[in-house]
Amino acid sequence: MPVRRPMALQLTLQIALLAPVGGPALAEVITVGPGGTVERIADAARIARDGDTVLIKPGTYRGDVAVWPQQDLEIRGVGARPVLLADGPLAEGKGIWVLRSGRFRISNIEFRGARAPAGNGAGIRFERGTLELADCVFEDNENGILTGNEADSALRIANSVFGHAPKGGLLLPHLLYVGRIGHFVLEGSHFQQGHRGHLVKSRARVSEVRYNWLADGPGGTASYELEFPEGGDAQVVGNLIAQSPTTDNPAIVSYGAEHGRWPVNRLQLSHNTLINDGDKPGQFARVWFERLPADARVSTRNNLLLGPGSFVEAMPGDHRGNAHLPAGASAWPGPQLAPVPSADDIGLAPDAEFRFPAGTRPLANPPHWLPGAFQTPPAGDAPER
Repeated sequence: MPVRRPMALQLTLQIALLAPVGGPALAEVITVGPGGTVERIADAARIARDGDTVLIKPGTYRGDVAVWPQQDLEIRGVGARPVLLADGPLAEGKGIWVLRSGRFRISNIEFRGARAPAGNGAGIRFERGTLELADCVFEDNENGILTGNEADSALRIANSVFGHAPKGGLLLPHLLYVGRIGHFVLEGSHFQQGHRGHLVKSRARVSEVRYNWLADGPGGTASYELEFPEGGDAQVVGNLIAQSPTTDNPAIVSYGAEHGRWPVNRLQLSHNTLINDGDKPGQFARVWFERLPADARVSTRNNLLLGPGSFVEAMPGDHRGNAHLPAGASAWPGPQLAPVPSADDIGLAPDAEFRFPAGTRPLANPPHWLPGAFQTPPAGDAPER
């Protein structure tokens, strides 16, 4: 007489026979929130396995911090963007989320209020691996994102908002601090309201900063709007970068303030609109040649400058097509500027423009290029600079 196995055991055996030998476990979807698989994000981080997808329902998750040890994971907010409010201790004293080492895709989540005893609390502490992040918000954190210093790591951020650095902390708050990683890409994102620290700081070997709105705004007291303290290969294309009158530093873009760490030290600025909203002369770009290797190179093409300050006058290099308008002029160039050649000669012609409140819109090559970040008038709902 054959042995009758329990139904659960039969099902387990059938799944095992169908699964590829030595292959990964079947990926699962874990839902966080009322009525979901779990109610707390920390529990999802504990049970998730490589290849899973974590979906977070709308709501405010107060003090629900987590370490994610997985090697491959996607995490998404569903519906209205869920808010992760630190409200006290951080995961390992580092961040609302700590990403240990792996490939992560994160979208549609808001991180708020990160404070650490050391003064460097982050919305996300990204230690190693690859992080692709889109449509997220980072507000009121000592660091929005803070990365490790692993040269094999990569970070890509798209269509996200960073703002309102806290005041009174132990260290300088940075809205985004990228360490000595291999590759950093920032596109279609909006930065505002820094305080003493920088809006964007990158020590990466390669940095691509394209089609962003980096404007401190009224009352903002950021230092540099964009900084590359250790040089590297930096491509800055199609951004609006604006400094407020209450800035903590006269330079808007800074390159090589500490030294040149990487084999290639090259700064390329193309089709950016650079604005000094103050009355005192500033520096639209400050390159510290005295601290960089002798082969460091700077190229500028078709940048539009508004307000008082110096640009290529104090910067050796290859400079073409840049235009400087006086204080009070409109950021939209209009007919008063002559068309300029495209930036194709250095591979930096823009193919998109920033779109409010965050994102990009495609840009077809116009018959005649104008200097600056916009070939078409910016949307009417643009925020104040």
